Amino acid sequence: MNPTTTYEFIDSGNGRKLERFDKIWLNRPAAQAIWSPKHPPEVWQKARVIVEREDRKTILKKDEIPDTWITTIDDIKFKVALTDFGHIGIFPEQRSNWDYLYQQIQHWKKKKTPQILNLFAYSGGSTLACARAGATVTHLDASKGMVSWARENARLNGLEQAPIRWIVDDALKFTERELRRGVRYDGIILDPPTYGRGKQNEVFKIEEHLLPLLHTCKALLSETPLFILLSCHTPGYTPLLLEHVLKQSLEGKNGHYLPSEMQLIPQDPEVFSLPNGTQCLWLQS
Repeated sequence: MNPTTTYEFIDSGNGRKLERFDKIWLNRPAAQAIWSPKHPPEVWQKARVIVEREDRKTILKKDEIPDTWITTIDDIKFKVALTDFGHIGIFPEQRSNWDYLYQQIQHWKKKKTPQILNLFAYSGGSTLACARAGATVTHLDASKGMVSWARENARLNGLEQAPIRWIVDDALKFTERELRRGVRYDGIILDPPTYGRGKQNEVFKIEEHLLPLLHTCKALLSETPLFILLSCHTPGYTPLLLEHVLKQSLEGKNGHYLPSEMQLIPQDPEVFSLPNGTQCLWLQS
């Protein structure tokens, strides 16, 4: 049986992307889409929301859409809402990762229940995929509002009683405390921002803090680790760059490195896929 999905990446071009989240079509900026759209203007005119950027501010042109609504990607339900920054609470380019995590954890849990740490976990797509597959998950984000949003998504998916530990904290401080407490994880997921702040106004700069964080993540791995999945949307951070920092951080650990671009994949084969971030997966050999 095919999984239920009410999200669709429709087209991109002229610095824009066109997506459908359930019945709501969105037209948002995508600077990397320097080509021309494949679909004609009348298709793009179906968008009920147009997000524009002027002087670093976001202007939302709405047409009586709900404050929140639900979309489903491969049987995972998400609350969707337009924020002042033009974000909507979901990054569909992570879709293939959610499927991979679900499939692999179902396989791994035949031997033991994997303990997974999800850092910078946002609205919880990876957390939900892991929990649905049977893992125990620690979900961490510095934003109390985003952790609450992720918990709502868990309830939407019937996972309110799942073994998920919800943490509002700074990633660097939390991982260092976990290390001192002797806690270990079989898998670690992290999608760090270019720049962010912790719950006590701690500053995270990816160029300064990614390597120290990855060194701590290495120390947090169990004796039989499964993976580290590192992704980001920082301009200039290519898949090869992420592979290099992972290799340096995990020196002495055997494993395979799988760098790649995250993409939005259209159903229409004539439409270009849209690169949208980079990642590198490390698998224990």
